Amino acid sequence: MNVPQLTDISASSPASVKVIGTVKGPGENGNQYVFITADNRQVKIGEFVYYEVTGELASSQVPLQILGKISNRCLIDHLPDRIFADTEISPEAIAALVGFTYANPEIYEVTVDVIGYFDSRLGFMNPRQTPDPGAKVYLADDALLRRVLNRKQPGAIGAAQVGSLLLRSPEAVPIALDVKELVSTHMAILAGTGSGKSYTAGVLVEELLLPNNRAAVLIFDPHGEYDTLSELRGHPAFKAEDGYAPAVNILKPEAIRIRVSSLDYSDILILLPEMSERQKSILSKAFSLVRKHKAGEYRWGVQDLIAAVYEADRQIDEEGNEKQGSSAPALEWKLERMERSPYFHAFEHLPPKTLFAPGQVTVLQMNEINQEEQQVICAAILRQANQARMNTLKELIGPEDENYLPYPVFILLEEAHRFAPAHEPSRCKAVLRTILSEGRKFGLGVGLITQRPGKLDSDVLSQCMSQFIMRIVNPVDQDSLKYGVEAAGRDLLKELPALTKGQVIIAGSCVNTPVLCQVRQRLTQHGGATLDAPEIWQQHFQAHRVRERQIQEAPVERRSRPKTVQGVSIE
Repeated sequence: MNVPQLTDISASSPASVKVIGTVKGPGENGNQYVFITADNRQVKIGEFVYYEVTGELASSQVPLQILGKISNRCLIDHLPDRIFADTEISPEAIAALVGFTYANPEIYEVTVDVIGYFDSRLGFMNPRQTPDPGAKVYLADDALLRRVLNRKQPGAIGAAQVGSLLLRSPEAVPIALDVKELVSTHMAILAGTGSGKSYTAGVLVEELLLPNNRAAVLIFDPHGEYDTLSELRGHPAFKAEDGYAPAVNILKPEAIRIRVSSLDYSDILILLPEMSERQKSILSKAFSLVRKHKAGEYRWGVQDLIAAVYEADRQIDEEGNEKQGSSAPALEWKLERMERSPYFHAFEHLPPKTLFAPGQVTVLQMNEINQEEQQVICAAILRQANQARMNTLKELIGPEDENYLPYPVFILLEEAHRFAPAHEPSRCKAVLRTILSEGRKFGLGVGLITQRPGKLDSDVLSQCMSQFIMRIVNPVDQDSLKYGVEAAGRDLLKELPALTKGQVIIAGSCVNTPVLCQVRQRLTQHGGATLDAPEIWQQHFQAHRVRERQIQEAPVERRSRPKTVQGVSIE
């Protein structure tokens, strides 16, 4: 029988091996076992332990270490409750009087979910061989976990070190994600308000822009939280010996331009006021006409569409004569209202060549743009990026084309439930579903960030194969994760309400097994911090601010007119 190619996970010295319990027997299902221990400090939910097997699975020299994760624990034996009821008497003193000399009188029954042994080619392999009763259970040491938890080791090309294992000492076990899997199979950051989701996203973007990744990243920023990424420019941590330094392109709302000809009929319909069925029909015909008249051209504007509206709205009177319909003037007024928007233009545009480049992060700040316009802008850019990647890979366009995009890209959407709501129509939802299901083939990755996973479309969420799950208290949002996030496992989802700021469950294809992680400190400042209202109120009453207001509010002294008699001054 061929022996699996195993990472050397038996390299721990005997002194570092720690036995923490003894196997009692199997658990509730075939993938669990139960062990007994008196060690209350080490048996934490999410902690990693292992047992050893020999025989066919292992070589004759090295037993296999079968890693598992603690999913539950239960106190099964302890001192009588009466001893604990009297707060004036020490339980240890009473135990000593009756001859109970154990240092740890409590006994715990601990449930472990088996992960398996680590194959360097295939990852974790479940042996389907449960431990025998009486087998020893060992605490996995830091060196072992550093080798087997991460698909990529910290600092390697394609690795993103976002933090360290939560249950170990700080920085003892760094957690490095596989960027290839992260951006190709899509990801989601799911967290309640104030849990640190935007901070975590900032750490991830920093990792993507470090010299070992040099990614092409676009961020849709509805709240203007990511402008502090401009600090990447000139930051020593991001410079490389070959001269690499990341580029940062912060686009304020006034710099955002979408070409009208890149919109489709449904985009335009959202931007117009309430329409009658006849007006919708005329607009649909006009849209088809202008696309036909301008076939092959990138640029046409609202005035071209208005001309097509008048062409489409023709009626035949009782005498058989053609005359102008009544819907065209109303549509003209509504389309001219759309034309006054600063974000949609006949010629100006944000082509993929501007938005994407390796080693560049582009931030679209949309905090001053209304909800409907945000939807259309996002849908248009996503659609064009997807088309650009497909046409480039199929060699339908060349380097001279503004849509030429010869490298993979990653797009991050803040407040994703706005763009793909669960039970509401949305321009972005259909585009996102297409990209999430087909984007992997074309090198177009998407990251979704939301504080309300229950309001995010379940089909969209289920396509994200890597998940970052932070503190969530809302029961509806917690329930949505049980069905939309399969990789995390229900054992770790139980920990959601207990997580504190900066603590995250990472699961899915970017790691070898779900882990509890403490997010590292950002290299740039965080732009989404909550305002300190009491501090700002106090500043209002500082002496220099009070004087400034008094000066501003003081009435202007008018110069008195000179006294005159018959127009001659007597002063």
